[in-house]
Amino acid sequence: MCATLRCTSVLVTGDTLVHAQLWQQAREDASATGQPGYDFVPLLEGQRRYVKASDLAICHQETPVAGPVGPFSAYPSFNVPPQITAASKNVGYQACTTASNHTIDQGTAGLVRTLDTLDAAGLGHTGSYRTEAESQGILMLKTGAATIAVIAGAYGLNGQIPEYDWQVDMLDPAAMIGKAKQARILGADIVLGVMHAGDEYASEANAEQQDVAHTLVDSGEFTMIYGHHTHSVLPIENYKGTWIVYGLGNGVTELSPWYVVNNEGLLVRAQFSQDAAGKWTASDLGWAPSVIVRGPYRWCSVAADAPQGVCATEATDAAIRLRTKTVVESMGAAGAGAHELLITKEP
Repeated sequence: MCATLRCTSVLVTGDTLVHAQLWQQAREDASATGQPGYDFVPLLEGQRRYVKASDLAICHQETPVAGPVGPFSAYPSFNVPPQITAASKNVGYQACTTASNHTIDQGTAGLVRTLDTLDAAGLGHTGSYRTEAESQGILMLKTGAATIAVIAGAYGLNGQIPEYDWQVDMLDPAAMIGKAKQARILGADIVLGVMHAGDEYASEANAEQQDVAHTLVDSGEFTMIYGHHTHSVLPIENYKGTWIVYGLGNGVTELSPWYVVNNEGLLVRAQFSQDAAGKWTASDLGWAPSVIVRGPYRWCSVAADAPQGVCATEATDAAIRLRTKTVVESMGAAGAGAHELLITKEP
């Protein structure tokens, strides 16, 4: 419910990281309905109810995409089926960030192909660019109540050097603050800062993440900060009244036999409200824990209301939920008002 004059809600998810096992599943799912190619919608279907309950949904396209029939490749140099973008659009995402350590895995051609594919799917995007002029623009997304700007940055590019230094937004607080100021001038009510950073498989935010996030908040230009990259869920912090979601974990990925946290993720929905003075803040922050299961591969919510039913087993689901809750709340998020998102109880 909106207790103020105007409210709007934004949903964000972690890395869309398509490995070979997932595109094999997508091929099987397409074949099962008599379609050619690859169908990733069944993999993502569980996210739809959360997306539908939000005014705006933003994903993170971690990797470059190939042409429709490949050749495809996974780690360490990704080139994945482009049908993943159509599936993201199908379940309701309106935009995706694209700044990551894998953005230029396939060079300029792969970067351009990915942005063209996102355009063809009808998805907005920011974080990587085809031209220098495009890199100076800002992704502005509109809901019925507000205009929302999205400003992203990646910590690095796996040692790769882009053809042009403007092709990928890097984790540069001064540059991100500059874009945020420009966004405000252009009419943004809400500015989201997106960090692709952190230590892989960690359960704590590292010094770089905390320093950058706090600097962005201290600028007074950002309404919320969130991040991904670590392939693990990280804490949520309320810093000076502004929410920082340090790590959403994976949106979708192959199951790791070594790192259980890799198979888990966090879906976050923030409701932003405008006060009498016209300022927008996040008045409610809900999070839903998730896991990837196989047989077949699916994204599955392990929130307490179990909207998809049992994901792995009741015991495993409970363990994931507890592990996620413990990490999420380790920097005081619960005391500041962050809560588990129970979607089945909403109208």
